[in-house]
Amino acid sequence: MTTTPPPGRATPGTGETGTPRIAVVGVHGHGASHVRRVSELEARGEARLVAVVDPREPDREALDASGATWYAHLGDLLSGPEPLPDVVVLSTPIHTHLPLAQAAMEAGIDVLLEKPTTASLAEHAALVDVARRTGRLCQVGFQTYGSHALPAVTAMVESGEIGEVTGIGAVGAWVRTASYWARSAWAGRRHLDGHDVVDGVVTNPLAHAVATALRIGGARRAEDVAYVDTELWHANPIEADDTSSVRVVGTDGRRYGFGLTLCTDVRTASRVIVHGTRGTITLEYEFDRVLLRTGSVTAEKEYGRTDLLEDLLAARRTGGPLLCEVAETGAFMRVLEAVRTGPEPREIVSDDAWLEWRGTDDGRWPVIADIESWCERVAAEQKLFSELQAPWTR
Repeated sequence: MTTTPPPGRATPGTGETGTPRIAVVGVHGHGASHVRRVSELEARGEARLVAVVDPREPDREALDASGATWYAHLGDLLSGPEPLPDVVVLSTPIHTHLPLAQAAMEAGIDVLLEKPTTASLAEHAALVDVARRTGRLCQVGFQTYGSHALPAVTAMVESGEIGEVTGIGAVGAWVRTASYWARSAWAGRRHLDGHDVVDGVVTNPLAHAVATALRIGGARRAEDVAYVDTELWHANPIEADDTSSVRVVGTDGRRYGFGLTLCTDVRTASRVIVHGTRGTITLEYEFDRVLLRTGSVTAEKEYGRTDLLEDLLAARRTGGPLLCEVAETGAFMRVLEAVRTGPEPREIVSDDAWLEWRGTDDGRWPVIADIESWCERVAAEQKLFSELQAPWTR
């Protein structure tokens, strides 16, 4: 059942032009990219940016140029005199995802929600229930789910290109300096003001690596995951993890290994690797690039991608399925829950043998020796860092 807007409010989707009305909540930081995306759609006549919501007022000149109305809080938008938007894009702190998405859907508004979906598995179940109860669409912003490379990789696996699959791994080796952890009060936190936040390498910056690997392996919903082992570490002075290994086993017996770090020397392309008895398929998901390697073949191809906001607007028109419907992020949420409830991340103690610091001031970051090689072993062998006897674990 769809929740009816309060008396005197216009029902979403009844604008005079029929052009979807969109509001973006959280417009500083990554949210600014959503504002730009809606503006691009507006230039093509496919959407209208009608509101931006953020406690901090956006640049007045840019706001006036957009024609959008600024609200400090989503509640101000939902209770104001203007017609409700058709779609709300939420790019807000992790622990606000459930209450904001719930408020929007109960007002009859469809939602594009930034990843990670929520701050706990229980919150995810509650959000799935809200979407089901209200009949609203809730798309989660795992952009890789829109990549045309994903069905291509699945087809290669199913056709036996690399023989029998022996495991699926993901490697992410990024650089994040001190300024990244200082960007907000919740950055690098596991908890804040009594709320779970879970802002670590596994659940936020490299969450796409985890979610994409699970998707390729066929693990979509929470019940597709049998168990999760985590080993969380941090070299930065933060609560959460910045270097972690994770092993997942699906209910079908498929094994996954994730080696992820924000403490490498030079950032490299993040990748999902499907290991088989006759070769490998590597997806560099940031570039939608697939590399097939077997004993007789080496082939590389780049694919296109469907934008998730455009996909949501299309689903509103046609009634078709979403590329990243909220319930389909349940397997990823099983991993997040294991991170949330597992042992606190352990500190990687500074030692010239395996840890050094680069840069200065806000540009300072730690580098763990040979960390990308260790992450590759986690992905290939589905073992944790300590099981591989990485030096800092001893």
